[in-house]
Amino acid sequence: MADLPLLGAWQSHAHVRAWWDDDVPYDKAALADPRVDRRIVTAKGRPFAFMQDYAVHGWEEHHFAALPAGSRGIDQYIGAPDMIGAGHGTAFITERMRALFDAGAPVIATDPHPENARAIAVYHKVGFAVAGPAEDTPWGLILPMHARAG
Repeated sequence: MADLPLLGAWQSHAHVRAWWDDDVPYDKAALADPRVDRRIVTAKGRPFAFMQDYAVHGWEEHHFAALPAGSRGIDQYIGAPDMIGAGHGTAFITERMRALFDAGAPVIATDPHPENARAIAVYHKVGFAVAGPAEDTPWGLILPMHARAG
């Protein structure tokens, strides 16, 4: 709960708002949801990004429901504008993927907007591949991407 003002400030930046349109503030119940692991990412003690991973089978009819049991979905953004374009996203996504695979996730999925070229390029760089055509979901228009363990 103490990080909500920071998240709100980051989400007010145009580079975040372009792709992260969640205006609903988190509350204690959302933060306690066991399906989602939310994290503030830091570098040298400085918070600069938000990342979450979630159980893809935690929602009925989720667009990643056909993935094997134990698969995780990820979402993230860099909130601090001065940290964009320096390799930080690649680094922290890779680190989290390694931890999820080490914990037994057979597949990690992500779903950027099809026009979010920067995110898609980073996902390709860290091992994701496009897993199908763009599709409209309850969470918006997405490009499904998967990375497999091994």
